[in-house]
Amino acid sequence: MIISKLPNVGTTIFTRMSQLAAQTGALNLSQGFPDFDGPQALRDAVARHIAAGDNQYAPMTGLPALREQVAAKIARSYGREVCADSEVTITPGATQAIFCAVQALIRPGDEVIVFDPCYDSYEPAVELAGGRCVHVPLALPGFGIDWQRLQDALSSRTRLIILNSPHNPSGALISQAALDQLAALIRGRDIYLISDEVYEHLVFDGAKHVSVVAHEELYQRAFVVSSFGKSYHVTGWKTGYVVAPPALSAELRKVHQYVSFCGVTPLQWALADYMAEHPEHVDELPAFYQAKRDLFCELLTGSRFSFTRAAGSFFQLLDYSAIRPDLDDLAMAEWLTREHGVAAIPVSVFYQTPPKDLRVVRLCFAKREETLRLAAEKLAAI
Repeated sequence: MIISKLPNVGTTIFTRMSQLAAQTGALNLSQGFPDFDGPQALRDAVARHIAAGDNQYAPMTGLPALREQVAAKIARSYGREVCADSEVTITPGATQAIFCAVQALIRPGDEVIVFDPCYDSYEPAVELAGGRCVHVPLALPGFGIDWQRLQDALSSRTRLIILNSPHNPSGALISQAALDQLAALIRGRDIYLISDEVYEHLVFDGAKHVSVVAHEELYQRAFVVSSFGKSYHVTGWKTGYVVAPPALSAELRKVHQYVSFCGVTPLQWALADYMAEHPEHVDELPAFYQAKRDLFCELLTGSRFSFTRAAGSFFQLLDYSAIRPDLDDLAMAEWLTREHGVAAIPVSVFYQTPPKDLRVVRLCFAKREETLRLAAEKLAAI
């Protein structure tokens, strides 16, 4: 008899809702992936490198050319010079990067603070390392840090805090003042950070992403994680990276080399080429995705859903209290999928203890215009 190490984990809600969308023929605005392709030049570069024979193992830390492009982007975007050799590690996706960072830090009995609603991969990684998550709810309605609750959650066992900005599922952004306050709160304590910044370039309305990599004090104790898949519309490539000070990078790499050893070689070559040739790509992402957010929200204006436009990410929250207050959000997501042909994600799945009477679902607007128009038409008709 196998005794599960993750007894409370089943098939993720993302897989379940995507399967339901496929079964019912619904528009899939649940799982966070675009329904359009990445840049043609990027895809052409993969074919070119496969044909050229770049198909064997990459270095464990990632191709030097790609690590150098990441370092150049960080210098350009955030004003910090990081060493491509000792501070940048390429990984097969951001989820794997977070897992390896957790395994590198957490020992049995350690506590990890996560902010609810939080992405579902954090807690299993902590549990597999023998740690325990302490869930601190973000303050509603803006999903900001509740500083008193955070301070109360800190203990002598606190080893790690996991941040996420732009935030999934809410799209909320962390501010420079918040990072300064966090630095003051954990100063003098043996506490590390994982900063999940996979949506770093999807920030709207003229705002700027505030990265931990640019915070002089916090970066010294942080793993900063990002995703090529999100930034280049190629989520299926499962390629990401971690930026961390040399000592932390060394510990991460000890784990990474025994989880996957390295990422996919021709994909790394293609990304390195494209980043070198098109550094403007990431600078154009805010306007590109804001146009999709605005279209989706404008089409829903006047509907029975209520919402505040997302500040970042490619997710929009919709409050359905005026439509089916009798349904919890899981039932509502299934009802929307089966009865109205639009698949969504219930926000309660991101909580350990959801707020009472939470009536909110998450939809992904990283879709073609025709998909967004059709989905909004179906939703506005409810």
